[in-house]
Amino acid sequence: MEGQHPPHEHMGLRTKPFTLDVGKEDRVIRGEIRLPETSGTYPVVVICHGFKGFKDWGFFPYTGEQLAAAGLAAITFNFSMNGVGENSETFEELDKFARNTFSREQEDLARIFQEMEAGSLPFHEELDLNRLGLLGHSRGGANSLLFALDHPFIDGVALWNSVARTDFFADELKQEIQEKGRGWIPNARTGQNMPIDREVLEDIEQHREQFDLLQRLTDYEKPILILQGEEDPAVSLKSARSLREAASHSQLHTIPHAGHTFNAVHPFQGSTDALDEALKKTITFFRKIFN
Repeated sequence: MEGQHPPHEHMGLRTKPFTLDVGKEDRVIRGEIRLPETSGTYPVVVICHGFKGFKDWGFFPYTGEQLAAAGLAAITFNFSMNGVGENSETFEELDKFARNTFSREQEDLARIFQEMEAGSLPFHEELDLNRLGLLGHSRGGANSLLFALDHPFIDGVALWNSVARTDFFADELKQEIQEKGRGWIPNARTGQNMPIDREVLEDIEQHREQFDLLQRLTDYEKPILILQGEEDPAVSLKSARSLREAASHSQLHTIPHAGHTFNAVHPFQGSTDALDEALKKTITFFRKIFN
């Protein structure tokens, strides 16, 4: 693959796992915090995976390493109902995946920041609670924006191939869900059919105003970086442009010859030119807003 080099772990970085019990619906948030080698106080970037994503997919651990090597505290985690259980790379909780709403994901994000504030996360004494950012990929971009819109303590948001609408499901799938109570979407990587229950659509409808990203972004003034692969088959350049138009102060940077995951794969085979460019732009963005 173009520009690819073997994966490696940065020597000296410090990593600790954490587990948070949400306290309802048998929900558990599993994550890791990565910090630079030397003790200090570091700005925090929380990284949100997307639909059919998880914290150990492909580029997410590497992204956490790169952010930490650049002087940031990077948090990767699994949303509590993303379908991945204790086996970190297997969708073994499809009953949870079927009911994974944006509202539940927003609760998960709130829980992470609450635990951060309470000093309950690893390395808590080194996390700078006055410098906080979000990085979201695909659906995780929408979650990052939603959380930032409702929580002014977030200093900036970086979006990687982000959806512009929470209602991103295909019309045929939505019709199947409405008629049968459950629809199915294939996972090409695992060969599984992934269920989506009606309550997912109901959640979007019940919070239509709150979840209207494009409308709400017109009044949002915090820094936003929009990175978009020009050859993304899952989220089009049109989505990135609509986000840019809604948030007129945001930065839009397109990456040529880049797909939905910036040409990185799972299992991770190393970085790519497109991923390197995304990381460089992202690190520069966060360094600027945190300084």
